[in-house]
Amino acid sequence: MNPSSDMEAAMSAGSGATGSDGSQTLPPTWYEAVAALVASRLALIQLECKSAVKGNARRVGLLLAMVGCVFFAWLLLIAGGIQLVATALQWPWSWVAIALAVIHLILAFVLVQLAKISGTPTFPHTRAEFQKDREWIEQLKKTKKSNG
Repeated sequence: MNPSSDMEAAMSAGSGATGSDGSQTLPPTWYEAVAALVASRLALIQLECKSAVKGNARRVGLLLAMVGCVFFAWLLLIAGGIQLVATALQWPWSWVAIALAVIHLILAFVLVQLAKISGTPTFPHTRAEFQKDREWIEQLKKTKKSNG
């Protein structure tokens, strides 16, 4: 299955049949047109959901790494090894614990900032199709007002 051909099929599903001269013909009834439009939008949303899941996998990985860093920072605050480092450096153990906790919290902050950096906007084709639908509805309203 090719995602781009699936997306093209989903986008063209609700647009009506194409006549022999290349122009689009209207569906036989309005409810068939609405049903075709809804079906095409749902298919498009489904395809873009699959794409969004793949795109957000990296973000989830970074967030999991951040959670691990926060847990590790907490663990360092209570670890008995802090006393060993403090003894080796001849520093008070409390300063060693605070320094290691601060380092890990800075690392967690950096990971959160990396996760916030957004890539491509989600559902770009669906948004574009909804915008086209809004413009089409506005055009219909204008046509009705001029005719009535």
